[in-house]
Order: sequence, then structure tokens, then C-alpha cells
Amino acid sequence: MLIGLEVHVSLNRLNSKLFCGCKIPSEDSTPNSTTCVTCLGMPGSKPVLNKKAVEHAIKLALALNFTINKEFFFSRKTYFYPDMTKNYQITQYEIPIGEHGFITLDSGKKISLRRIHLEEDPGALIHFPSYVLVDYNRAGIPLCEIVTEPDISTAEEAKEFIKKLNAIISYLGIFDPKSGTIKADVNISMQGYERVEIKNINGFQAIEKAVTYEAARQEQLIKEGKGISTRETRGWDSEKNITTFQRSKESEEDYGYIFDTDLTMIEIDYDYIDAIRKSIPELPHQKVVRYTEDMKLEQKDAEILAAEYKLAELFEKTAVEIDPKLAARWLRHELMRVVNYNKRELHELELDEKHIIHLLKLVENKQITDNNAQKILEKLIEKPFDINSYVKEHGLTVISSESDLIGIVKESIKECPVAVKDYKSGKEESFNFIIGVIMKKTNGQANPDVVRKILKEEIEKI
Repeated sequence: MLIGLEVHVSLNRLNSKLFCGCKIPSEDSTPNSTTCVTCLGMPGSKPVLNKKAVEHAIKLALALNFTINKEFFFSRKTYFYPDMTKNYQITQYEIPIGEHGFITLDSGKKISLRRIHLEEDPGALIHFPSYVLVDYNRAGIPLCEIVTEPDISTAEEAKEFIKKLNAIISYLGIFDPKSGTIKADVNISMQGYERVEIKNINGFQAIEKAVTYEAARQEQLIKEGKGISTRETRGWDSEKNITTFQRSKESEEDYGYIFDTDLTMIEIDYDYIDAIRKSIPELPHQKVVRYTEDMKLEQKDAEILAAEYKLAELFEKTAVEIDPKLAARWLRHELMRVVNYNKRELHELELDEKHIIHLLKLVENKQITDNNAQKILEKLIEKPFDINSYVKEHGLTVISSESDLIGIVKESIKECPVAVKDYKSGKEESFNFIIGVIMKKTNGQANPDVVRKILKEEIEKI
């Protein structure tokens, strides 16, 4: 199986669109309110290139190991759909901003990137039961397109590639997920047969599902002696989880690329590129090295923490005041468990790192049990509150005094004669059963280490 991706990223953290002064629309912008004669393609209007958009594109290109072309220009690509009024899209074809980049997967496999270029986004078609309306707010937002070589071999590799790309984009701060999109066109073929392109797939899970389904569909056709003899474009139905035929695939000649005479050749000097390179922050793969070497984290913990910008940011703030290994364990496992259970994304939460640090300090100092800390964390996700007051109000402070616990331990031993006998005969799980009884009697407040110590001492006396 040969898989190649064409990923389109909205560079929407800018003050204006790619070729005009219109503001980047927000989620709640009124339809067609952030438009002008240029992004609407009115006769006589002239595009002016947004320098900051070029800077963002070069920053992404450098982070993806591309070689930057010192000169590049824009072309017109034939585009005959109603969401772009000019009947052409301003894009790059002959000379893109960058060529020959790569992303390395966790396995060490390098996915080669053919090119990265800038282009304008079309508007949005809004479908109703009996008609379609067009919102041109999105028209002219700068898009960065990253094109891979067909180096991806499985659906899992495709998903990992998209995740790694998304992490790098998040670190660079050039994309706002609240109002922007990352879409992928997937090209997939079985060796010896023509390729199929699946258009405009949103989300990691959808990409994996689309590749898995399309691979199975093509394998079945080959088994039936049919195969894929002509190139075609298919769409992804996210409700039915299937691909559907849309049209025969266009060739590059069909797009009729010509040089855009309204825009000049762009020349980039090396000092400008070096200045952009220096502005690139520490990237995920670099953080993994620092986390494992300096903080002594396990490789998998480091990879998961670094893979999401918000999670890495929270970890670094927490690790300043909490033991890094403890912080990593709680953020990677417990925090993400709660976030995933609530079907939320980390960036959607109003989570103050001060609350997390405060909670983990109580855990680190053994002032509350892990079990109670988990419950507090689950409530923090819903709404922040004063942790000290909550612990005091609900009596969650750990009982660590042996004098407070010895009576409860002796009482539990008397209630569990069979478990005591089984433990003394070598059944370790019976010991844990008695501990469970003690923890229940103390509402989970007993210090487990102290309980184990007292329990062993008391059983040895029997």
C-alpha cells in the first residue's frame, strides 16, 4: 500500500488575509462580513501579499526540515466552483516556498515531504435541503499545503504523521484550532494500480478510518480481478465511514497553471531566513530528548507529554515545583484520563496550572491519598475551586498517625480471619484484601504505607 498526504493548514493567527486587508473571521462572524473587493475577486482589484503569512509559512517549512527557495512566485490555478468568484485560485506550483523536507516517526522511519507552498482558501458552501448559500468570509485566508511522498504504508502511520505535524504547528503558534481547520487529501493505491484521492478529511480518527476503509475496498476489487485502472476522486462520508465516488481525477494540465501577473517574484535573503529560524521554539522531538536526559523520564512518558503543546506547557510549569516524575505520571495518566472521559480537548478547559500544582503538592507531601486526589481532579475539570477548603470540608486529610490507625487495623484483622490465615499461608492478595477493608473504614484517608507497616507487624504477632 502506498499512501501520500496533502495537508492544508489555515494560517489564521494573523491580522489579515493573504492578499487583502480583511480581518481573519472568528467563529461567530456574520456571513460575508469580513470581505472586500479583492477577496471577492471584483474586476480591477489587485492582490497585495501579506508578509507575515510568508514568515509563518517559512517558519513551518524550517520546522519541517525543508530547503527554502530563495525565489518563488504565485500562479493562477483554474477553479470553477462558486466558493471562489475569480474562477481561479492564487497558489504556487512551479516554485514553492520550500522543497525536500521530512518528519520522523517514532519507529525512526522518515516520511519525505515533497513541497510546502502558500495559497488562498476558498469560501464555504453552506448546504440547505433545497439550495446552497456561499459565505466568503473564509475566502483569502492563507493556507499552507504540505505534500508528502507516498512513503506512508499503513493507516496507523498516516495517523501518527498527522499528529506529529499538528504538534509542530501548535508549538509554532501559527494556527488557532477554534476558528481554523487542518484538512487532508489522502492519495492511496495498491502497488501496480492507479491511485485514488480522498478529499477534505477532517481529524486524526477520520484519516485513519478513511485509509483503512479505502485499503480494504481496493484489496477486494483486486481479489475480484477488477483493480483500479483509472484515477478517481472520492469523498469521505463520516456518518457511514465509507468513501464515495465523486469524479474522475483531474490531471495537473487540467488546472491550467499560469503565472499571476498581479504579483511579483518574491526574493528571500538568507539573513531573513536565519532570523525566522532563531524564532522557532523548542519543538516536540527536542523536548523528548530534554525530558529523558535532564528529567530522567521514561521515553514513552516524554513522547506523550511533548506531543501536545498545552500538555507540555502544563508539565513544564508543574515540574518546576513538583518532582518531574510525579508530575509526568499524573498529567500523562490521570489528567488525560479525565479529559478523554469527558470527551474534551485540553485547550478547551479553563484549567489553571496553580490548581494542578497545589493538588500534586498535597499528593507529593502525602497529605491526601491518590484516590482522593483523583476525585478532586475530576471535579477540577468541571469547575475550578479552592482545594484546601474542599479537603477540609470533606475530611480528606490523610491519617498517618500510627496511634490513630492501630485500633482500626486490629479491628479489621478480627473481621477477616480467613484472609489472615490465607496470607500467612503465602497468598499475597489476601493481604491487599485486608488493606481494602481498612481503607474503607477510614473513607480512603489512611496512609497506605503506614497501614501496610502496622498490618504486617500485627499479623506477625498472631
